Formats: sequence, C-alpha cells, structure tokens
Amino acid sequence: MSSAPTRRPRRSRAALLATVTAALVGTLLAGPGPASPRAVAAPAAFTHPGVTVSQGQLDFVRAKVDAGAQPWKGAFDQMMASRYTDLNRVPKPRAVVECGSYSNPDYGCTDEREDAIAAYTNALAWYFTRDQRYARKSIELMDAWSAVIRDHTNSNAPLQTGWAGSSWPKAAEIIKYTYGGTWANSGRFATMLRDVYLPEVINGSHSNGNWELTMMEAAVGISVFLEDKASYDRAMARFRTRTAAYVYLDSDGDLPKTVPSQNLDTREKIVKYWQGQSTFVTGLTQETCRDFTHTGYGISSVSHVAETSRIQGQDLYGTDVGERLRHALGFQAKYQQGAGVPSWLCGGSLHLGLGPVTEVGYNALHNRLGFAMDNTEALTERTRPSGTNNLFVAWETLTHGDNPA
Repeated sequence: MSSAPTRRPRRSRAALLATVTAALVGTLLAGPGPASPRAVAAPAAFTHPGVTVSQGQLDFVRAKVDAGAQPWKGAFDQMMASRYTDLNRVPKPRAVVECGSYSNPDYGCTDEREDAIAAYTNALAWYFTRDQRYARKSIELMDAWSAVIRDHTNSNAPLQTGWAGSSWPKAAEIIKYTYGGTWANSGRFATMLRDVYLPEVINGSHSNGNWELTMMEAAVGISVFLEDKASYDRAMARFRTRTAAYVYLDSDGDLPKTVPSQNLDTREKIVKYWQGQSTFVTGLTQETCRDFTHTGYGISSVSHVAETSRIQGQDLYGTDVGERLRHALGFQAKYQQGAGVPSWLCGGSLHLGLGPVTEVGYNALHNRLGFAMDNTEALTERTRPSGTNNLFVAWETLTHGDNPA
C-alpha cells in the first residue's frame, strides 16, 4: 500500500475578490500563488489574429506544411480529411439552443458546437491552402448562426455557450484579419457574440471548475474579437482565481485554494467539492477523482487562456498559472500512460480519457521555457497528431506542436 505524500505546513492565502470591476483590475493582485504579478490587464491595443493562435504561429505552420515536414503535414492531412472541412456542410442554426445535463435534451447543442469547430477548421484550411472556398465556408457558418441564434437554455446552457463561444472567435479572428475577401456580416457576428454569448459566460459558474474555465476561455476570446477591454479584464481576473482553485500546488498549504464566493470554508466542504479526495498533492485537480475527461477540459482551457494572454502581450506561463498547468499536465499524463494508482489517490481507481489537450501547454512550457516535462512529452508524442474532442478543442498538433512563434 502506498503511503500518502507529506505536505508542507499551511501558509496564509491571499484572497481574490469574487467579482472585480474593470477599474479595480489594474490595482489588485491577481492569481494567488507564487510569483503573483499585478492583475492582468487588457493590452493597449489588441493583437489580431490573437485568440489561442497568432499569425506568426500560422505562418510557421503553413511553411512546415508546404515543406511536407512532420508532425505538421500529418496533422494537416488529418484535419483536411475530417468532416469539418466538408465544403458541402450545411449549417444548422437555431434561435434557441436547449442543452440539458450531458446535452440531454440536445436541441441544437451538437450542431452548434460542431458548426463552430467547422468554422474554425475552415478558417485554418483557408490560411494554410489559400483556397478561398474554405474562407467562404467559414463565413457561411458564422453568418448562418449570427442571423438566427438568440439564446441558450436549460441546465447546460452556460457550459454549452462556453464551448461554442470558445471556437467562434478563433474562426472570426483568422477570417477578419487575414482573408482579403468580403465578410459583409462581420458586424452582425460581433453583435451575436456581444449579446448572446458574452452575457451567458462572463459571470462564471459555481459548478465543477471546468465549467468556469471554459466560460472564461470564451469570454477572453470574445473580448479580444470585440476589443472589449473591460470584459477582458473581468474574465481574466476570474480565470486567475479559478485556475488557482482548480489545480493544487504544495505551496498552497494543507488545503486547496477556493473561489471565495463558493463559501467552501471548511475542510469537509472542500474535500466533498474535490470529489472526496482528502490528500492533496501538487498537480492534482479539482476533478481528477471525477474523471480525466472533464479534467482535460479544464486543463485545456487554462492553456488556451494562457496562450491568448501571451499573444496579447502578457505571458502567464511564468506565473502560478504556468506552474499549475505544468504540474497538472504532468500529474495526469503519468496516470494516463498507465502508472499504478496509489490507494490514497481517488480510492486507488481513476477514470482515464484525458483527451487531445497537451500540445499548447507542452509547447509553451517545455519548448519555449525549457521545463523538463517527461510524462507530458511522452503522452504528447504518443498521441500525435491530436485531433478534436468535438466540443471546443481542435487540431493542436497542427497549430501548436513544436511551434516557436
């Protein structure tokens, strides 16, 4: 029987306000934990395209694909062979998308998520091939939804909005800022993001942490496209608080950090929220003992927001966000690859299925910053080329694998 790891003495925790106005963001400390900088503020001028992937990254990939270099050419071929680049795809917009728990009922949930991924996929296909048919298909998908969608309802509405709202701005950024053709309805698309998506996600969630992280990913991406500095600041502050409460570091003390407004003010409440796990070790996440699939959603959104922030001029990888991401990736990757599960961890049993979520964080933390990440490296290379989870993650070996830009 494996013994539980030792823990350092508890030390005091800086509390972040649950809600932060744009005026206060510039003066409060953000992101409790080691190396906490001043709060992340919106850039003086937004960089475009700048949601998860930059033009420099796109140019690097295009050159590699044109040269037939691996792993990019294989990843490109995988993307182009997927159903998301079907030029005969017919969008399926709805005025009201209704999504219950686990998308049951599914009234437009799958259609919306997959049309959003298709819009992004076709935008990438346009950039790498310069075939304008893909740009026009991306525009067709975005226009179809912006003409119709008015609301999201039922219990999964916040998460559904976060998933689709994470993909839409990635597509829109590439098309608006790199396609020389006409997108007459780009303003209507911006209005859709501002009026339908942003209000649903900006206030966050008290559900499992992957919900709020995905919602903040959508809010940050939408804010970049809208050049909405106040919403960017608000979403980033909430993201920093949630990330600190999602991934445990030994330096946090005896107990994980919490989101103050959730009132997890006793050990008993925290253990229950952490899926019954009572031993906390560096890299453990709030959902590790639930399953790795939902944990992967949370990890992915952390990496996506960190990457967007880097593109926008403030690198979070060198803060506690990067430290938590690095350890979360390594911890989960170890067990995803078959390491024995000790009895103190989730009762000795894990539900695996991390998903295609390692490329962005691995590239930033290992390739760019030089951290040794043996477990994450092994998992990343074994699962290349990473495809899509059909929710909000897509083609990240292609866009971020070994990408120095």
